[in-house]
Amino acid sequence: MGDAHLIRLEGVTKDYVQGDLTTKVLKGLDLTINQGDFVALQGPSGSGKSTLLHILGLLDRPSAGRYLLSGKDVSSMDDDAQSEVRNTQFGFVFQSFYLIPYASALDNVLLPGLYGTESRRTLTTRAQDILDQVGLADRAAYRPSQLSGGQQQRVALARALLNRPAVIFADEPTGQLDSTTSGEIMSLLAQINAGGTTVIMVTHDEETASYATSSIQMLDGNIAPSD
Repeated sequence: MGDAHLIRLEGVTKDYVQGDLTTKVLKGLDLTINQGDFVALQGPSGSGKSTLLHILGLLDRPSAGRYLLSGKDVSSMDDDAQSEVRNTQFGFVFQSFYLIPYASALDNVLLPGLYGTESRRTLTTRAQDILDQVGLADRAAYRPSQLSGGQQQRVALARALLNRPAVIFADEPTGQLDSTTSGEIMSLLAQINAGGTTVIMVTHDEETASYATSSIQMLDGNIAPSD
């Protein structure tokens, strides 16, 4: 567990408005996550866990409240400033791998680097090292259609690591994988976390959640009290 507050939410709400109908998805959350934590967000469907992940990952904005990242209020930043934070400090892994079908594994991993200032050579060397780390050094030239589901998720994980993020956000990262492959992906995430990267993961699967060092239970847009 880390000792520095990396993420702090203060009274965060999220409402979705359609015509006269307002749906309150998050209802005033207070939350602290420390540097180096591995947190599982759990709860029934509709409890708000994916919405919370999207707000934490700056993919969505809260309706009210504050989101502090390393002490800085990122919820009030404009879109460009938020994009900069997302690209430099965050990595994302989703249930659907979101790989570019016509691009090689290596080129998929290199994608986040297109928005930065590092040289192509530096990024390519790093991408090859990360592919090696996730066990795909010999698959760098393969397209997604030539890879298994587990290998595609490893490519997605390698892509998330390219910019050396402070936080990996994983939304049901094993949702399309069998149990053996799920275990391999989760072991990789645990290794990455052991290296100091904070991991925040949405999962409905208890086996997957068991890799996390702490769990946040969501219920009806609130954080359920711990036992």
